[in-house]
Amino acid sequence: MEKILSFLKDLKANNNREWFTANKKKYESARKTFEDLLNRLIPEIQKIDPSIGTPTAKECMFRIYRDVRFSKDKSPYKTNMGAYIAQGGRKGMHAGYYLHLEPGGSFLAGGVHMPPGDVLKKLRHEIMYNIDEFKSIIENPEFKKHFEEFYGEKLSRPPQGFPADFPEIDLLKYKSYTVVNSFDAAVLNQDQFIKHAISVYSSLYPFNRFLNRGLD
Repeated sequence: MEKILSFLKDLKANNNREWFTANKKKYESARKTFEDLLNRLIPEIQKIDPSIGTPTAKECMFRIYRDVRFSKDKSPYKTNMGAYIAQGGRKGMHAGYYLHLEPGGSFLAGGVHMPPGDVLKKLRHEIMYNIDEFKSIIENPEFKKHFEEFYGEKLSRPPQGFPADFPEIDLLKYKSYTVVNSFDAAVLNQDQFIKHAISVYSSLYPFNRFLNRGLD
């Protein structure tokens, strides 16, 4: 963990191609440490949620290179390392298990983030038709211990095609069904992190299972 965070801290202070090229071996070492971490974590998640299948660490890891074509910020590199552990790996459309390591900004997350309109409509229908089950999941003390509220934007009005008088209409206004658990990666060694992640992801599983049912 320390090797990853140390490299990312240096990268943030030197986010340019010249520095990155000169420190390519440090990057490769940090990335290998991250891959090794995922190789430990993925089998543990498979025990919790077999539906993720058998993605490899490389299939789950995001590239460090930023797409700057449409961004005012032309910094060439991300200052975090991330992975999405789900059916289909990082390109998967199903609810999964996200890991984000960044100095001062590490977090675990899950659910479905900013899905396209047709997918979002399916999720909203699944919630509306099974509202009691959904509420029992998000109001479960174990879930609430790790996650406070949904992350992301919310509509100001009821979504089109859904009844405005639905008693829990607020739960249908979200553009994402994503939850986040922030943690301080700097104070955890790898074993402690794995233990924390298993606890968080175990409480996340019923939420992901519910969402994925609406997508299958």
